[in-house]
Amino acid sequence: MSDSRASEPLSPDVSLVPDAAYTHKGLTYPLGRRAPESGELIPLAEGVGWARLPIPGSLKHINVWALDDGDAVALVDTGLNIAECRAGWEALFEGPLAGRRVGRILCTHFHPDHLGLAGWLAGRFDVPLWMTRGEWLFARMLAADVRDAPPREAIAYWRAAGWDEERIAREETKGWGRFAAMMSAVPVSFVRFADGDLLRIGGRDWRIVVGCGHSPEHGCLWDEAGGLLIAGDQVLPRITSNVSLSLSEPEADPLGDWLASIDKLRRLPDDLLVLPSHGEPFTGLHARLDALAHGHRDRLDALHRRLAEPARAVDCFGTLFARRIEDNMMGLATGEAMAHLRRLEVEGRARREVRGGVHWYEAR
Repeated sequence: MSDSRASEPLSPDVSLVPDAAYTHKGLTYPLGRRAPESGELIPLAEGVGWARLPIPGSLKHINVWALDDGDAVALVDTGLNIAECRAGWEALFEGPLAGRRVGRILCTHFHPDHLGLAGWLAGRFDVPLWMTRGEWLFARMLAADVRDAPPREAIAYWRAAGWDEERIAREETKGWGRFAAMMSAVPVSFVRFADGDLLRIGGRDWRIVVGCGHSPEHGCLWDEAGGLLIAGDQVLPRITSNVSLSLSEPEADPLGDWLASIDKLRRLPDDLLVLPSHGEPFTGLHARLDALAHGHRDRLDALHRRLAEPARAVDCFGTLFARRIEDNMMGLATGEAMAHLRRLEVEGRARREVRGGVHWYEAR
């Protein structure tokens, strides 16, 4: 699920003709602002189709992909477990995918907008789910963790970030297990793909490229011969994916993992057509990776300056985010702030002091 920063606005001189190619901030959008309507599958290359499902919130949509797979079709990512996404799939199955046999479901990572309907689709067509082990395990763990009240670790995490007791008390009344509510049942078994694996799907060979930071083991699919990269949330054209310090691993360094993944993805060719989960297909991979890395580095430097005086994660929102953080974004913003503070700590640029369960950070 992406992120806590708003989309970059288009410059006034960008053409609004839907199918006119244009370049913006170093990226070229060869299909312009053309995007699939409900029930439409736009061909991007031989045997590769692009569809779009509606989701609530600022993201508004998720892109999904249909890949010819011999006499069947493989589906990549699935949308949320909500009526609107199920209706989107029904429109595709009654339209451009009518009569096609679904052979397998592939998911880039465990977030509900990507995996939410995997169980529904896999059960409907009696086909396997393919994904990385880390993402499948995380999804199974979260889907099974439903309880009446948040665990003590969650309360400690919120307090460490600087949430006040009134906000924590309100959160306690909401129970625990909202992840499961957004998911169809996660399949009990799956087919694993791992970093470096080569998947033959129809007439194309897709190399798995794993990135970390946004999720534990995010799988991108790279077709070297065809010049395509199904990037999931690992590379988005106009927003940056949320990188949060996880409750499950509070001493990890997800932003360090994210920056390392950017360096890894730079080894791929620059001229790939990138197929992102949100936004339109684009070229200019290296320019986008550079912008993502520089953006985080700039925020780290600004945060380091902010820590001339001790601060909690909640005190850093104004430094890290370009907009007011409303209640519905509080969790994402907290996780992202904690990830940046943790990165400064790992780099030796900040020290942490715990007072009454609250984490205070100060520049070194």
